[in-house]
Amino acid sequence: MLSATKKWIFLRISSLILLPLMFWFIINLVNFYDKTYVEIVGFLTTQPSKILIGLFLVFSYFFSALSISEVFEDYIQSEKIKNAANKALNFFAIVFPIITIIVISNLGR
Repeated sequence: MLSATKKWIFLRISSLILLPLMFWFIINLVNFYDKTYVEIVGFLTTQPSKILIGLFLVFSYFFSALSISEVFEDYIQSEKIKNAANKALNFFAIVFPIITIIVISNLGR
């Protein structure tokens, strides 16, 4: 299978997974409006919320990294710069969700 075909399939699968996670996140974000800090931290420290937020972050960073790498492929002519940009993008797409998940998991402690 071609690399472009794999990227296209991964983009479609990750977008389908992101749809219900995004709806869940938006609904809960709207509900934060009239909640106190303690109630918000209580919500974020429950196990289902931690798992769903973690999945949302991982898939959203994965989706954005694939999308941005397609932009690099289309608009950056130099192979060196394109490879460096893709490596930096992949590094940050791995590091940022991990750091965010660690911070959220340690929130209630």
